[in-house]
Amino acid sequence: MRKIYFVLACTAFGFQALGQKTIDQKVSDLLSKMTLEEKVGQLVQYSGFEYATGPQNSNSANVLNEIKQGKVGSMLNVSGAAETRKFQELALRSRLKIPLLFGQDVIHGYRTTFPVNLGQAASWDLKLIEKSERIAATEASAYGIHWTFAPMVDIARDPRWGRVMEGSGEDTYLGTQIGLARIRGFQGKGLGNLDAIMACAKHFAAYGAAVGGRDYNSVDMSLRQLNETYLPPFKAAAEAGVATFMNSFNDINGIPATANRYILRDLLKGKWNYRGFVVSDWGSIGEMVPHGYAKDNKEAAEKAILAGSDMDMESRAYMTELPKLVKEGKVNPTLIDDAARRILVKKFEMGLFDDPYRFSSEKRQQEQTDNQENRKFGREFGSKSMVLLKNQNNLLPLSRAIKTVALIGPFGKETSANHGFWSVAFKDDNQRIITQFDGIKNQLDKNSTLLYAKGANVDDQDKSMFAEAVETAKKADVVIMTLGEGHAMSGEAKSRSNLHFSGVQEELLKEIAKTGKPVVLMINAGRPLVFDWAADHIPAIIYSWWLGTEAGNSIADVLFGTVNPGGKLPMTFPRTEGQIPVYYNHYNTGRPAKNNTDRNYVSAYIDLDNDPKFPFGYGLSYTRFTYSDMKLNSTELKGNQALKISVNVTNSGNYDGEEVVQLYIRDLFGKVVRPVKELKGFEKVFIKKGETKTIGFTITTENLKFYDDQLNYDWEGGEFDIMVGTDSQNVQIKRINWSK
Repeated sequence: MRKIYFVLACTAFGFQALGQKTIDQKVSDLLSKMTLEEKVGQLVQYSGFEYATGPQNSNSANVLNEIKQGKVGSMLNVSGAAETRKFQELALRSRLKIPLLFGQDVIHGYRTTFPVNLGQAASWDLKLIEKSERIAATEASAYGIHWTFAPMVDIARDPRWGRVMEGSGEDTYLGTQIGLARIRGFQGKGLGNLDAIMACAKHFAAYGAAVGGRDYNSVDMSLRQLNETYLPPFKAAAEAGVATFMNSFNDINGIPATANRYILRDLLKGKWNYRGFVVSDWGSIGEMVPHGYAKDNKEAAEKAILAGSDMDMESRAYMTELPKLVKEGKVNPTLIDDAARRILVKKFEMGLFDDPYRFSSEKRQQEQTDNQENRKFGREFGSKSMVLLKNQNNLLPLSRAIKTVALIGPFGKETSANHGFWSVAFKDDNQRIITQFDGIKNQLDKNSTLLYAKGANVDDQDKSMFAEAVETAKKADVVIMTLGEGHAMSGEAKSRSNLHFSGVQEELLKEIAKTGKPVVLMINAGRPLVFDWAADHIPAIIYSWWLGTEAGNSIADVLFGTVNPGGKLPMTFPRTEGQIPVYYNHYNTGRPAKNNTDRNYVSAYIDLDNDPKFPFGYGLSYTRFTYSDMKLNSTELKGNQALKISVNVTNSGNYDGEEVVQLYIRDLFGKVVRPVKELKGFEKVFIKKGETKTIGFTITTENLKFYDDQLNYDWEGGEFDIMVGTDSQNVQIKRINWSK
C-alpha cells in the first residue's frame, strides 16, 4: 500500500523534476531571462506591408529589424504559410527566439466566405454559426493565422453605424448567444489544436452606441445601461474562455476605453477574473492624444498600461515609451510583467514554443484552398440567412419552368462584391465566386431564358441604362430586381446618414414597376436600409444581405423553393432615419402612444408612426405557422421555482419549413423602469406541412434579474407578462405573479 502511495506522490509532484513544467512555470522562467525592452516587445503589434486595415505608419525596414531584436510580439495582416514562415524565421533570430503571433480579421469566413455577420444573425441558427467559424478557423489556421479579431459582440441599435454588419444586432440575449457560438467555433476543442485559432471579443466596450451612429464617436450613457445592455456579451465571452479582448475606439462617459480602468481593471481583470490579454484597436492608444485625454504618446502609453491594455496595435507608443516610464518610476514593472505573461501564456498554449512553424504548412494550405465541402456549407448557410419580408399573392417561390426571367440591377453579375465588407481578398475571387446571374441561370429549366440588364450603377445619378432595363423587363414573365448598397458601403468607417437606396436605384425600381410585370426585389446590404416605397408597392421582397462565396447559388435556392426561407431580422428596420435609434426593447414613458392616430401630448411623432417598418424578429416563410394552446405550469410562483411554458406551433401551409419561436418577458413594475419586452429564449424548429410541434421554454429567477440605479443585480417579485410568438410584435401573452 505504501508503494502505491509513493507512486501516486511521485505522479502528483514529480512532473517538474521530470521536466514537465506547467505553462505558468515556463513563462516565469522565460520572463526571468528577459530584459525590460524584450518584455515590452511582447506588447507590440505591427501590421504587414501589403494589406492594411487602418492608417499605416510602418517603416518596413525598421519593423523587420525590431522583429530580429525580439522587440515585436505579434503581426497582423500577414497570411499564407510561406509568408508567415518568413516572418517567424526572423523572430527566431532574436536572442530568446520567442515566436510571433499572427493575427487577421477573419470576420465571416476566410477562403470560403459566408454571409456578413448581421446576415448570419438573421438565421438565428447557433449551430450553423458555430460551424461557419469552425470552418473559418480551419481555413485560416491552414494559412498560418493564429488569431482572429472576432467575434464583434457589440450591441448596436443604430443602423447608421456601418459596423452593424459585423455584429449580431440590437438584442443583448441574442447577441450573447451568437457570440458564444462564434467563440466555440473559432477555438474548437481548445487552443493548441491545429484547427483552432484564438478568438477576440471586441470592441470593449459600448462601441455600438456611438453618438449619431458615427464611427469612432463618443459614447455617453449611465453605468446601469452599460452593465445591463452592452457588457453581458463580453462577460459571457470571458467566462467562456475567449483568448483575447480588444479595446473599442470610443470614450465611455469621457474616458477612452483603451485607458478605462473601470471596464479593464475593475471589471474584466478584477471582478470577472479574466486571464487572457487585451489588445488595443488599431492605433487607439496613440489616438488618446486627439481625444484630448493624453498630451502625447508617452502619457497615452502610461494611461493605457495602468488601465490594463496589454498589447499596442500599431500606435508605436509602448515600444518607445514604456521603458522610459518604468525607469522614471511612473509605471510599476510588475504591470509590464503581467501583460507580457498574458501574451506568452497564449503562445505556449498555441504550441508555438514547441514548433513555431506548426501553422505554416503549405500542404494544409493547399488542402483548404478550394474545399468543396466548405463551399457546400456556405451555400446552405447563405440560403438560411435570407429574410423574406413580403410575398404578396404567393409570388414566390418561382417555377423553374417560367419562360422568361429578367434579372435587373447593379449586383446581378457582381463577383467579389458578394463577399461583403471585412473579407480577405484572393486573386482568383472573380473566377470562384458564384454570381446571382449564374446561380439563377443554373437552376432555370433548359427551355427558359434569363435576360439581364444592369439598369443603374450603385451610387451615381446616371440614368442612361434605364431604357435598356425597361425594355428587358417588358420581355419577361417575372422581373428579379437586385438593389441595395455596395459591399463597401457597410463596415468600419462606413457610417451613413441616408439609408435609402443610393444613387438612382429607387427610380429604376419605379420605372420597372410601371411595366406591370411581377417584381421580386432582392436587397443586398450589410445593414437595415430604408425602402418604404418598395415595401408598399413591390409584391415580393427578400433581404439577401451579402452572402459570400456561394451567394448566387444560395439566392437561387430560395427563389426557386429548394430552400424555404426562415430567417428573422436581428435588428429593427426603421421607416425613416428620423426614427433612429429604434429598437424593440425600449422603455415605456409616462405618456406612451396608444396608437398611431392619437398623437396629442403623447410620446409620438406628429408626422410619422412610432412603429418600425419591420420589427425585430420578423420574417416570413413560404408556408404559414399558427400558434395555439399556450400553457404555463403556474401563474403564481414563489422564490426559486421555475416557470414552464409551452406552445403548439402548426405548419398550416403547403411547404415544409423552419420557424424561430421567440420568448419574451416584461417586468411590469420595478425599482427602475423596465423594457416593454425582452427576449429570453428562442428555438429554431423544422416543421413539416400539416404537422404540429409543441415547443417548451423554462424561465428561472436568473432570467428576471436586472441592474438597479446602484448597480445591484437582482430580481424583484411582482407581475410579469410572458410572451411567445413569431416576432417581437406578433405574440401571445399570459400574465403571472412571481413573489420573492
